[in-house]
Amino acid sequence: MTIEKHGLNQDFPEYRSAIHELRLKDAHFARLFDEYHQIDQEIRRIEQQIETPSDQYIEQRKLRRVHLKDELYARLRTDAAAGTRPASSTAMR
Repeated sequence: MTIEKHGLNQDFPEYRSAIHELRLKDAHFARLFDEYHQIDQEIRRIEQQIETPSDQYIEQRKLRRVHLKDELYARLRTDAAAGTRPASSTAMR
């Protein structure tokens, strides 16, 4: 079974530079980013059957990952809309 990565840089490549900048300048964004990636890694370990928690726990973690991703994406869009880092200039090089 192929385990899909859900990293923000993979899911939002147009915001790669903005993600990097926000992690450096915004402590709240950096904390959410770190939590998101910690949960994503945990879910991948579960999907690979390295860890075997209850189904309820897995669903709670997946739901938290979705909420974090939504919050992080909203922050990226807000930052881009404010002109701090336009999305079009953050495309992968």
